[in-house]
Order: sequence, then C-alpha cells, then structure tokens
Amino acid sequence: MNHFKNITLSLLALLSSFSMQANSISDSIVESTEKLVYKLDIKREIGPAVWRQTKDAFKEADAANADLILIHMNTYGGMVIHADSIRTAILNQKKPVYVFIDNNAASAGALISIACDSIYMRPGANIGAATVVNQTGQAMPDKYQSYMRSTMRATAESHGKDTIVQAGDTIYKWHRDPLIAEAMVDPRTYIENVIDTGKVLTFTAEEAIANGYCEGVTNNIDEVLEKVGVKEYSIKAYKPSGVEKMVDFMINPVLQGILIMIIIGGIYFELQTPGIGFPILASVIAAVLYFSPLYLEGMAENWEIILFGVGVVLLAVEIFVVPGFGVAGVSGIIFIITGLTLSMVDNVAFDFEAHHINTIVASLLLVIFSMLVAIVGSIYLTKKLFSNKSFLGNLALSTVENSEEGYVGVDMRARTLVGKTGTAMSVLRPSGKVIIDNQIYDAKSEDGFIDKEAEVEVIKFETGQVYVIKTETNE
Repeated sequence: MNHFKNITLSLLALLSSFSMQANSISDSIVESTEKLVYKLDIKREIGPAVWRQTKDAFKEADAANADLILIHMNTYGGMVIHADSIRTAILNQKKPVYVFIDNNAASAGALISIACDSIYMRPGANIGAATVVNQTGQAMPDKYQSYMRSTMRATAESHGKDTIVQAGDTIYKWHRDPLIAEAMVDPRTYIENVIDTGKVLTFTAEEAIANGYCEGVTNNIDEVLEKVGVKEYSIKAYKPSGVEKMVDFMINPVLQGILIMIIIGGIYFELQTPGIGFPILASVIAAVLYFSPLYLEGMAENWEIILFGVGVVLLAVEIFVVPGFGVAGVSGIIFIITGLTLSMVDNVAFDFEAHHINTIVASLLLVIFSMLVAIVGSIYLTKKLFSNKSFLGNLALSTVENSEEGYVGVDMRARTLVGKTGTAMSVLRPSGKVIIDNQIYDAKSEDGFIDKEAEVEVIKFETGQVYVIKTETNE
C-alpha cells in the first residue's frame, strides 16, 4: 500500500514539473511573439534635419533589433534632395517600413510614403501633388520635373508586379502603378478613370485604396499595427538628441539676427578697447553659434564660412597693419556681409531667378539691419559702460593730463640747464649735440652755425628743445 502511495506521489511531482516547464515555455512563446515597433515622426518640412533624424532612427532601430519601423507622417513636402535620400534609405532597409499618413503626405512626403512597404491613411488624409516647385510655389523647369517623374516611377516599380494569366493572356499588374506615381508630378499625364490632363494627381484615402496606393484607412497607430497583423507589441519612439533640438532653436531668423549683432558688436568693442579680450571672445562664440546650425542644416557651405573669415582678417589688417581705409578694409566688410548673407540662403544658385534673388535680398536686409543696430548699439553702450560713473569706467582711460598740472611728454630735466655753459659736441647747423655737465643733449643754435668744440651757453628751453648761443669767449 505504501509502495503504491509513493509511486502516486512521484507521478504527481513529475506532472507538476512538466506543468511548470510547459508554463515557462508558454510564457517564452508569448514573450517571443511580442514585436518591437520603432516609430519615427515626420511632421515637419522635409529638409536636412529630417534626413539626419531618419538616419539616426534607422540606426537605433537596427541596434534595438526592432521588428518593423513605422513612420508617422504629416508634411506638406520639402527639399527633393533630402526626400530622395530618405526614400533610398527606406528602399534599402531590410526591416518592413510602414507609413501612417496623418492628414498630409504632399510632394516630398508622397515620395517617401510610396517608398514604404505599406501605406495607411487617416480618414480625410491626402497623398500626391509632387510637382517640383520653387520657394514661391511656381513649378520648376521641365529638367527638374523629368527627374522627379523618373524618381516617382522607379519608387513605385520597386514594389514589383504580379503576373496574371487570364484566358491565355499574360497580364502584369503593378503593386504600385508607376504611371499613377508620374501623374502626381506631371499634369500632362492622362489615366483613364483616374486623372485628366492638365491636373496634378492627389488621392484621398479611399481613392488611394482603389488605385493600390493605400492598404487601409485607420485612425491611429494601434489600428495600423492591427491591420498588419501585429497583436502583441511595444513601441519605441525616436527622440531627437539635444544637438538636434539646439539646431532647430538656433536657426530661428530672430536669433540669427541677434547673433549677427553680437558678432559685429564684439568686433567694434574690441577695436574701441583693445586688449580686454571679452568682446572678441563673445564675437567668436556668436560666430560659431551662427554658422554651426546653418552648416548642419546644409545651408552654409565651406566657402561661405571661409569668405566670412577672410573678411575679418582683411578688416583686422586694415585697422592694425595698414591704418587708413583702403582696399583691404572695404573688401573685408564686403566679404563679411556676403558670408553672413549667403550662409542663410539654401543651395545658392547664381541663375538670378526671381525666387533666388528675393531670398538673397531678404537675407541681405537682415544682415545689414543687424549690423546697423549692432554699431549704433555699440556706440551707445560704449559711452554708457565706459563713463566715469560706470563700474567699467576703470577699464578705459578717461583722465585728461593737462600740462598745467605737470603732465608732459618730454624729459623736463633739461629745463635746469638754462644759464649753464658747455661744449659743442658736433657742428650745430643749426641743430646738433652739446655736452653740458658731462651729459649729452640735443640742442639748437640761436645765432647761426656753431663749430665743433666751441663753447656754448644755454639761453632757453622750449617745447622740449635746448637752445644755445656761442659764448663771448669764442668771438
């Protein structure tokens, strides 16, 4: 009986062990089925910042071993060059990349969306209108449109096509029709029951679904993940670094104007009070803060920054080496203004089109206005800060050294020589040197030439000059 009881207990313990292992395996399976979703927001104009953030986000997604990448988009477009870079990164990404269009995916946003593996749109959202335009909204020449048409077609073709055999005929059906992608750029494209000529194609959510440019309508990220079959998931969102936030803050035009004022004001202060060091240090720091974000944004080119530096050097040469105001000074000012101005203009093109001229003029006016304010403000602050009553008054010489109070710029010991006699050390004609009390002095004859070694008498001392005559013994 006891033996049977022991066998029963052993069987129960073994079953309990199997049950625990099964639960552990079950938990592991549940854990392994949870997907890691990496989310990237593109909710601004497409530009250098978005491209940098996309690269960083894709690197973080790979490092975190994310299962898929989800782009949350709401943009009216931006720069084609950076949109194309993002498109290429998506096409080369091994992980699935989905996009949720939260209202807008226009122009460059449409190109990026078409590159994604699946497109989902909020009710009322739009995708399309990818004609290349300038900053005033006018369509660029066909050279630019041709390249954009090709890029849109190639992106659509990258998703492949199905081969369908019907009644002995072979039909190729694109997952994303390249002609539709082209119609989003070129108003001359005609597609039956889709778009007439003379119009640029833009889809609503339902129209995009009907034409193969949207996989479904959803209201939020959770519904998107449900549509793609992801039940258990955790979301890791990309967060811009401190540097990215600082760059976004520093490219504000108002702040750029203030930095220009500090640059010019610092140079002016240093010229007024050379040797202090703080004004020029403030100017250097302001220059770094001015050019760094513009350089990272792809606006300031190397040659523009060098141009500004050369201008500063030329201005310094004009002031300290060749005083006056000539070619170096004028060239320095022109170089400084040009460097500051063109650094705020993206992709400077010397084709003199209206939109380029308008942008350059606007930047030039901002630079000139900031410089004028800096100069006027510096003059005012100089008077205030370095007055006798201010705490910085001791940094500048403000005392007047009057001669009546004994301040002179020459050796006054020669005043005591009046009435004394000495010997001409050299011929005085009428100036020369004399020896009096075994000391050599510069002297000037009051009665014509005096021969060397003749005896002389000091008759007066004026404006730092000893005046002598021949003594009667020489006559």
